[in-house]
Amino acid sequence: MRATIKYRLVFLALMVISFVIGVHWTPETLASDADKRALYLISALYFVLLPLSYWYCIIKKGAQKLWKLIIILSLSSLVARLSFPAEVAHYFEFIAWLRYPIIAVLLIIELYLVVSVVRGLFKVRKLKGDPRVGAVETYREGDDKSLTIALIMASEATNWFYAIPWFSRNHPPAIANINLKSAARWHVWLMLTGCIVASCSSYFLLVSWSEWVAIIVSSIIGYTLMSMVANHRLSRYYSLYLMRDNLVINNSLWGFMVINLTDIADVTNQPLAEIHQEDSETISIGGGQSNVTIKLNRPVIYHGGMGQLPEPMTVIHLSVDEPQQLINTLNNARLLETA
Repeated sequence: MRATIKYRLVFLALMVISFVIGVHWTPETLASDADKRALYLISALYFVLLPLSYWYCIIKKGAQKLWKLIIILSLSSLVARLSFPAEVAHYFEFIAWLRYPIIAVLLIIELYLVVSVVRGLFKVRKLKGDPRVGAVETYREGDDKSLTIALIMASEATNWFYAIPWFSRNHPPAIANINLKSAARWHVWLMLTGCIVASCSSYFLLVSWSEWVAIIVSSIIGYTLMSMVANHRLSRYYSLYLMRDNLVINNSLWGFMVINLTDIADVTNQPLAEIHQEDSETISIGGGQSNVTIKLNRPVIYHGGMGQLPEPMTVIHLSVDEPQQLINTLNNARLLETA
């Protein structure tokens, strides 16, 4: 497991524990000095410890943008508004009062970005293959916010593209297959079964409270069936392929890379013992021992979190079914590209 993933898991665990402890121990009133001290400690937990942890674990160690700190501050403010005593909770009313001007400003900014993104995506509408690749090609050297929005917009089309075989009938063939658990039949059936159970359970649990809420929640959960099918087909058939002058690496739907062939410095075999998981610019994809190493001339973004967690990578270790075939294909493609 890479260091950045460990830090994300550490922060997630800390956040869950903090909110559970905070909500459970928050006093209902401030009738005594002990109640006030408890509230001070919980406030420090929400607005000092958690933001500092987010900054260190997510922003610094994960090489994310500083503005994302507003996510944990907003979440802490929302929890405080809902759980703090009434005489203190009203100080967090700004969450409700400020949402309208904030939404208005954000809509203006996002509208401009969306228009620019749509205009860029319109230019690549006739391209074959994964819609995310066209988005990366268009905004590879541009504004990262535009690329983030482009990947969000392309994600829905990507789900349909891979879930329906007819849509992906002209997809470039795979040059090798990464050894991914999501490519196994048992994995997709397990995920589908779990999704159906969760959808039905949510309906029966909520229907006595509100039939409309039960229908909406169960429908949203059920809609993820398409993503699960797309995730399986992508992992099983299209985990590694060449598209135009790019090598596309799919770590299921969760993460992917679009690497220009000119950015590849070397493609070799490398034993597992030489893999340094603590290197923030090194990633290992596939179960089992890695048997192919791709070294890059410059950092290339790995779009994790379905495109929302970008990380620069310079070394990619892969576990594939046909390592020599992959090495030969990439070396030949690089020769043709530089010829």
